[in-house]
Amino acid sequence: MKPILPFITPAIILLASCNQGNDLSDAYGNFEATEVIISAECQGRVEELNITEGRKYPAGTLACVIDSTALHLQKEQLLARKKAVRARKESINAQIEVLEEKRKVMMVEKERLDKLYADGAATKKQMDDMTGQLSTLDKEIRATAAGFVSVNAEIEATGKQVDQVADQLSRCLVVNPVGGTVLEKYIEEHEIAVPGKPLYKIADLSTMLLRVYVSGEQLPSVGLGDRVRVLVDSTGGGRRELKGTVSWISDRAEFTPKIIQTRKERVRLVYAVKVEVPNDGSLKIGMPGEVRFGSGHDGTMD
Repeated sequence: MKPILPFITPAIILLASCNQGNDLSDAYGNFEATEVIISAECQGRVEELNITEGRKYPAGTLACVIDSTALHLQKEQLLARKKAVRARKESINAQIEVLEEKRKVMMVEKERLDKLYADGAATKKQMDDMTGQLSTLDKEIRATAAGFVSVNAEIEATGKQVDQVADQLSRCLVVNPVGGTVLEKYIEEHEIAVPGKPLYKIADLSTMLLRVYVSGEQLPSVGLGDRVRVLVDSTGGGRRELKGTVSWISDRAEFTPKIIQTRKERVRLVYAVKVEVPNDGSLKIGMPGEVRFGSGHDGTMD
């Protein structure tokens, strides 16, 4: 056995040194995504829930329908009130038309009376009475027309109330605001939704964010837009390499997160860095990942 040892030992040392070099990464962290929690904006029973956990949905998908019967009835009531107020407006118009016709008749009588007065066949009292009647009629016309102000204001106010109810009705249809995968749903059909109650959580998993932490010594060598190598665990105990881009660097130092367990690492000040990584479907939220810096803004590896 002794003659074999001189040949085996250098090989083992060389292999160990290579593995040690390959295992060294510059930063470690976990994958995350921008999660959006969609909440109800109105109260009512959930009539339809068109989402399933784990499935992808584009933006604009009708995700949930909340019962809107009460709001529909309220809208019909307001529309009926608005119609009644408009009928009052038409009634005022009719009253004014009658008074205007009456005034025309009185003006004809006044012209006739003026001629009689000029010929001495009418008295001054008759002229004063006619003038007084015309003045009273003009005031009545103006008073009747003033009713338009309150009626128009009531029509406008009722119209605003109709618009408010229509807005509430639109909120009974929950439309998916962002495209992504439904991570969790918090309600089922036939349950009661209330304003502010979460309905489901969705996130765009097509691009994942690997949040890692770098030391102050590493920070000068990391820049926004830098291309980096990302390592993730693969089957068989190996690691798979992906490409990533530095998208965010914290401007504030913090103590090493609690996920770093060694005492030496816990007391170090580090900076958070986010790396965007295109997801081929294998990356999951919370999955660990490693980063190796050493590629520039041109995307070429050192």
